[in-house]
Amino acid sequence: METDKQVKKNILVRLKRIEGQVKGLQRMINEDKCCDEILIQVAAVRAAINKVGILIFEQHSKTCLKEAVKDGNEQSLDNLIAVLNKFVK
Repeated sequence: METDKQVKKNILVRLKRIEGQVKGLQRMINEDKCCDEILIQVAAVRAAINKVGILIFEQHSKTCLKEAVKDGNEQSLDNLIAVLNKFVK
């Protein structure tokens, strides 16, 4: 199982890669690249950012939520459901 530091490092690496992809999109638009190519890259960025969200959700579930359930903190579960609803929209 990954440690918190490893997960954080993995997320930050992914975010740097996404940053590069977004800069690449800006370059593609400035260079008047074909819309097909741009849309494919937009889809790639969207998939990458969704993966980051999933990783964060997994980490939250393994740590914070696990403790909240153990302690009987129903408010944490309600908060998680609200955040998850926002994430999937």
